[in-house]
Amino acid sequence: MASVEALLGAHAPLLPASVRGPLRRAAGLTQKQVAKEIGVQPLAVKRWEAGSVEPRPGERRTAYSRLLQGLAQRHPEVFSMQP
Repeated sequence: MASVEALLGAHAPLLPASVRGPLRRAAGLTQKQVAKEIGVQPLAVKRWEAGSVEPRPGERRTAYSRLLQGLAQRHPEVFSMQP
């Protein structure tokens, strides 16, 4: 089963960088908190939110994708605030 999860993680879709930070802030989370739960440095989260780099395929990308999707469901107003 771990290999199936790895395959899914390799293609985990991510929401656009332009909504990543706003979603996190809407949930009252810091970059440090997100980084700790995903297992990366806060600088990585900062770069993902800026869109300068994307998470590599694997468990961390899957976790970040799931977090973003969950936050999007809880905070749909973020999408209406986008230009």
